[in-house]
Amino acid sequence: MAAFRALLWRDLLLAGRIGGSGGLGLVFFLMIVVLIPLALGPDLQLISRIGPAVLWIAALLSTLVGLDRLFQADEEDGSLDLLRLSGTPLEILVLAKVAAHWLTTGLPLALASPLFGLLLAMEPRAMGLALLSLLVGTPALTFLGAIGAALTASLRRGGLILAVLILPLAVPTLIFGAASADPLGEAAPSALLLLLALTLATGVVGTLAAAAALRHAE
Repeated sequence: MAAFRALLWRDLLLAGRIGGSGGLGLVFFLMIVVLIPLALGPDLQLISRIGPAVLWIAALLSTLVGLDRLFQADEEDGSLDLLRLSGTPLEILVLAKVAAHWLTTGLPLALASPLFGLLLAMEPRAMGLALLSLLVGTPALTFLGAIGAALTASLRRGGLILAVLILPLAVPTLIFGAASADPLGEAAPSALLLLLALTLATGVVGTLAAAAALRHAE
């Protein structure tokens, strides 16, 4: 726990000092939310109906912004080698890095979703459901992204490869996330439970897989 807290605090401090993908992710999120209604036209009923799906698609793509640097920066400056030599389990490293990335990227996206929901003509109940589903589901996106980030940590420009690896794996999370945020869907409670189950499963699988990829890259 001491190693986890130290690594988490270190990454949060670095994100606060030099900036991270959080601000860029919010800008990217806003661009998608603004552009899709412009493309669809003035049909507010249609925009409101697909609002939860738009928010989830925007959250998925925004989560990928800067995710390729999750382990790459530590690989380049030698910090990852020092952590390996310290005897700290790589699973602790993965958990700390994922938690810091979600706190600086995924959490702001979820908290900003009600505000962006206004641009999609969403009702208050729909915005509340979208906020809840994003809080539950965005950690799954980050854990999945950690697998791709670990596999591409030694590549200079692994962002495109990471997206190709992660997007197919994120489809179930996207489906259940959009379904759980639909205020008119009768299966929304069940979809939210399945989304929570996916988050817990990806938390375990993503941590072990990313740690194995980093260990294999030694």
